[in-house]
Amino acid sequence: MQQRIPPPAPQISIIQHLISAYKVWHEFLPHVRRDARYTLGIKIDNLLIETADLMYSANYASQGKKLPYLEQAARRLDLAKFFLEVLWEIKGLDGDKYIALSERLYEIGKMLGGWIRQTATKETPASK
Repeated sequence: MQQRIPPPAPQISIIQHLISAYKVWHEFLPHVRRDARYTLGIKIDNLLIETADLMYSANYASQGKKLPYLEQAARRLDLAKFFLEVLWEIKGLDGDKYIALSERLYEIGKMLGGWIRQTATKETPASK
């Protein structure tokens, strides 16, 4: 019997990038040093999931209500990057894995910053 796969939900590019980065992280998580896996590893995992949740919510929020979701997503992503760096500094994750993931998260951060600027411009009434 052939396994049926549901069609993918329509997604904007940045969410696709985040999903791709999360898949990489998910592959790396079992290789995180055990004493850090259940502390920093889980913290990073949760922050990436929260970031995806907030970006997805922003994608479907009405105009005028997107910005708070995006700003929270940016904070969560920055925290994930911070804790990833701490994980690398304590040698809980090797350098190659750190670089592979941090480069992806950096790109997502740039995209998210652009989305925030674009949304802020649309949501802020022009001053005269």
